[in-house]
Amino acid sequence: MREFIFDHIETSRFKLRILEAEAYQNFLRLATAEELLHYIGIPEEEVEQEKTKAAYGFRTYNKSYLMFLIIDKETEDILGYCGYHTWYLEHDRAEIGYGLYSDYSKGKGVMSEVLNTVLNYGFEIMQLRRVEAFISPDNMASLNTVKKFGFTREGQLRSHYVKGGQIEDSVVYSLLYKEYSKLK
Repeated sequence: MREFIFDHIETSRFKLRILEAEAYQNFLRLATAEELLHYIGIPEEEVEQEKTKAAYGFRTYNKSYLMFLIIDKETEDILGYCGYHTWYLEHDRAEIGYGLYSDYSKGKGVMSEVLNTVLNYGFEIMQLRRVEAFISPDNMASLNTVKKFGFTREGQLRSHYVKGGQIEDSVVYSLLYKEYSKLK
């Protein structure tokens, strides 16, 4: 297997592999199904869908994408992702998204450790002024996570996302740089 080099940042327990839009698109174009599974955790049956999404959905006018894969330092297993999937360059704001691939990783402080580092990266390196989170009202774990980091609830958007064929509302939370810098 070829070795692909991706930049990364680290927490005490995890490597966070940086996937920027252009590098990710090139990787998807070049990598075999085996390499896609090894480096970013995409199973073979989802490869074509991911390539289509990367080709058309990551970079549009004044928007971009920066995601981190969460990799356990001890096992090298890919546990999930955390990053900015809707980054409005002109407005210095981005929507954060995150998830863990396995229930085994949940409840172990993974996302709390990672989110702290990713928020720091967003505010200090990406120079974001605002980070937004759109969360299903039923996703208590995610709602509790953003509250823990000082996000402010702004309201609820009706019929905002389609998930698994179902239309869902989203609860809107945000964290401003000036709030974040006080919490550091």
